[in-house]
Amino acid sequence: MKLNTHTVSFVTATFFSSLFIADVVRADFDKTIEDALKFGDGGAIKFDANYRWENVDRDAGADNTANANTIRTRIGVLSPKFHGFQGFAEYEGTHALQADYNDGRGNKPAFSPIADPAQNELNQLWITYSNFDTVVKGGRQRIKLDDDRFIGNVGWRQLETTFDAVLVTNNSIKDLTVNAGYLGNVQTFLSTTENIDAPILNVNYKLGDYGNVIGYGYWLDYTEKENFGKSNQTYGLRFNGATPKIYNHYNLLYTAEWSIQQDYGHQTTAYEAHRYNAMGGFNAYFMTFQGAVEQLNGNGTNAFITPLGTNHAFQGWADLFAATTPKNGIRDVFGTVSAKVLDDSLTVAGVYHDYTDDTGNVSYGKEWDFQAVKKFGKHYSVLAKYANYEADNAATTDTQKIWLQGNVNF
Repeated sequence: MKLNTHTVSFVTATFFSSLFIADVVRADFDKTIEDALKFGDGGAIKFDANYRWENVDRDAGADNTANANTIRTRIGVLSPKFHGFQGFAEYEGTHALQADYNDGRGNKPAFSPIADPAQNELNQLWITYSNFDTVVKGGRQRIKLDDDRFIGNVGWRQLETTFDAVLVTNNSIKDLTVNAGYLGNVQTFLSTTENIDAPILNVNYKLGDYGNVIGYGYWLDYTEKENFGKSNQTYGLRFNGATPKIYNHYNLLYTAEWSIQQDYGHQTTAYEAHRYNAMGGFNAYFMTFQGAVEQLNGNGTNAFITPLGTNHAFQGWADLFAATTPKNGIRDVFGTVSAKVLDDSLTVAGVYHDYTDDTGNVSYGKEWDFQAVKKFGKHYSVLAKYANYEADNAATTDTQKIWLQGNVNF
């Protein structure tokens, strides 16, 4: 991999400067800023700045090595509460200091892809009404359900995905949360708009201290011809949670989930596909160990897809399978080890993935992922992250990705 020395110097200086600045910030200084940004009953100015250097190096002959130095800024105004009503408006924009990458919008296609286009947009504009254990939210909004696999904001990318939607959340029955809504448009992380007619339903029941049982249905009908192939209806059941602490230092972790997906609306091909997701693990002192498998089935023509999910969080950070599921499905068997140290301010994690088709007979490749996140109080953090995918199949290519990031959030 060949990196511009000026780029490396700039990134290194920015990274370690962020470490120093975040370390010397005092709690009373933060409190002064927090108080200055608040007004009225619940009103506030919201601010988020996220600097990131991302490097993508794919195997020789695939694309030119990509480098993206980008700064994402969000500025929002949350109104005071008034007789149960509250509103929020938020601007979002990304500026590219270095743009040697394919941004997903047709710019510099000879480079490897990094889906962080330099764009400015209205990220959120919503109003809520709260009363009788019910919240009704209408407008452009961030929606995150469960683990974001089906409905999420793609929060890893600089520009996030938001929805022109109405969402009703009800908690009138003890331990039961019902989310019912309708999605009218998708403002994607590429700053494009996709038209959709999509009722959604997610029902979550808390089983005491042992976890949650969740049932869901998502009916996604894309109404533009170029997106007809993403239309689907999905139903599923999910159980996840953890046992209470044993001797204050140990507990078990578990997830079991099954989903079924079929054609719906403008989908041009009839199909049925299943998804299986299972995880077992445990916490011991400051360490967490997990073993898991996620399988999305395919029939050679259509496969189980999650077009509105935060897919970077699944099937490896190299994102070889984030855009679309292989037509013969995918089985991801993976293990995770993580630790929290320095009073939980530093989290380090390593993940190993082994990918095959849904039968387990055709190997796609293997991947190692590593990440370290250091927080400095409530408002500052830095991140270093690495992904290395080794292909076993001609349909994919060896890929290495590196990230350095600094964030300020009030």
